[in-house]
Amino acid sequence: MRTLVLNAGYEPLAIVSFKRALVLVMHHKATVVEIDSSHPVVATSGSFDRPSVILLTRYVRIPNARRVPVTRRGVLRRDGHRCAYCGKAATTIDHVQPRSRGGVDSWENLVACCLRCNNVKGDRTPMEMNWSLRVSPGTPHGSQWMVRGVERSEPDWEQYLAPAA
Repeated sequence: MRTLVLNAGYEPLAIVSFKRALVLVMHHKATVVEIDSSHPVVATSGSFDRPSVILLTRYVRIPNARRVPVTRRGVLRRDGHRCAYCGKAATTIDHVQPRSRGGVDSWENLVACCLRCNNVKGDRTPMEMNWSLRVSPGTPHGSQWMVRGVERSEPDWEQYLAPAA
């Protein structure tokens, strides 16, 4: 079971294990906002409510909480599972600047790509192929991207993950 961690402004920071959440609550570094009443934590000293959402009351460093990791799944999700070259359904990712020519694994150099376009492009740049990108690759923004694992969110989290209007 996982727990959503919020900052003082009720913005999502991270997703941690319920064990880490209980430690933060017991050390008075966080307060419980939502509980998972269907899964209590049973210990030798008693039973505790399992936190589903906690609010940090003191600063706690969460490693890499603000850096969006580059993943294959993330690139496909960012580009809507559409090929950056032809617009068809994408199943692979492509390096705009090929790795053999110094291209790196970064949000700015990776795009979603269909298998056909990926094979045709091969080890060339889109400019050499006279192709243009349908999307401008870049680092995604927003709480949906900042918090790892939010793709599989719990129902209790929805009101905290909704973008501020």
